Amino acid sequence: MKLTIIGSGYVGLVTGACLADIGNDVLCLDVDQRKIAILNGGGIPIHEPGLQDVIDRNRDAGRLAFTSNVQQAVEHGEMLFIAVGTPSDEDGSADLQYVLGAARDIGRYMNGFKVIVDKSTVPVGTAKRVKAAIEHELNARGVSHMFSVVSNPEFLKEGAAIEDFTRPDRIVIGCDEDVPGERAKERMKRLYAPFNRNHERTLYMDVQSAEFTKYAANAMLATRISFMNELANFADRVGADIEAVRRGIGSDPRIGYDFLYAGCGYGGSCFPKDVRSLIQTASGLGHEMSILKAVSNVNEAQKDTLTRKIVERFGDDLSGRTFALWGLAFKPNTDDMRDAPSRVLAAALLARGAKIVAYDPVAVDEARRVFALDLQGQPEARARLSYAANHKDALDGADALVIVTEWKVFKSPDFDAIKRRLKHPVIFDGRNLYEPETMNEMGIEYHAIGRGVRRVEANVAASIV
Repeated sequence: MKLTIIGSGYVGLVTGACLADIGNDVLCLDVDQRKIAILNGGGIPIHEPGLQDVIDRNRDAGRLAFTSNVQQAVEHGEMLFIAVGTPSDEDGSADLQYVLGAARDIGRYMNGFKVIVDKSTVPVGTAKRVKAAIEHELNARGVSHMFSVVSNPEFLKEGAAIEDFTRPDRIVIGCDEDVPGERAKERMKRLYAPFNRNHERTLYMDVQSAEFTKYAANAMLATRISFMNELANFADRVGADIEAVRRGIGSDPRIGYDFLYAGCGYGGSCFPKDVRSLIQTASGLGHEMSILKAVSNVNEAQKDTLTRKIVERFGDDLSGRTFALWGLAFKPNTDDMRDAPSRVLAAALLARGAKIVAYDPVAVDEARRVFALDLQGQPEARARLSYAANHKDALDGADALVIVTEWKVFKSPDFDAIKRRLKHPVIFDGRNLYEPETMNEMGIEYHAIGRGVRRVEANVAASIV
């Protein structure tokens, strides 16, 4: 099948590459000339494990190409996937300017029956707006072409997107129950048939329900995370171990273990944005999402948890203090810095006069760009933020180690080297990577999330000033 992917960002590239990999003729469009130049030059503008190999394989086979020519891209595809960004607007709602812009482009150049697939995460009712935008352009041209708008939300985890796409736990397809909708459903069924051979994973529903499903899924996962973080903060006060609590409640099959890990808050391109958008969409219809408001508020507060622990330990004035920061991306296996907890932490420490030496296996370049924006107009603060070549070098001369992202390389480090390189044997762990008892035995003062404050013996702790 001839497919066009409108938007060559994270969702678009993964979708295009994986659909080309099963034999489709895929053309990816993006109006960002720099991005297309990178892709045509053999690179990719994002970090996603395995994606480069899939793109290279299909580009070499002639099944995957990239362009900034809108007319060429629209005319190419019998199915057009809209996979552009939907960032948060000022009021928290999803900004649909790029989605509707793509719809208008389709209407300007479509030359026959098309299936338009909303792959971007969009609020309920967006398909109707996309349809209206296309019809407006067709009317302006004085032509009439049959088309159908389908909702096919993505469920891709950054860092595992190729696996998620090729081995999906569900494929959600929302179609209208009219003649164009039935034609679209048959094409969608044929397109996704290779992913359903061992088990039927496709769920067919109306368009509005499909749009809602994506938001509901992310809102549920975000709720579990914030709930555990609330419990973890309370566990710190009563001396309970949130890891023991997690095992205790997760063993109930009605609850399960997934997304029950306490930490320093969630970030990324999906959860924060989608929770805000769902709250705002509901508000616009006169409905209050009380639980989701609390979820969002808890998460924003949770990003300050490590700062509070550091201030409690070292005082509010951190002038002259240096902190080694392990992890910048919002999660491992990505360079995504959107809503990353590291940004909140770094800003808070720098505002208190601290120096930061940061390390991340893949996100340093993106971090430089993001922090340049975050700290715009603060040259003195920017001067106190530097980056190490590796995680060990970040430790040298630092007053403490702060862990924000759970990269594998951080999970089993040389603790003796950590103690030698740090001024003081103190770790603030925002992802609960280590066992408090083990840290105590090694003489490391360990501050985790919901696991109590584990100080070393009094004579050692007293020497840390």
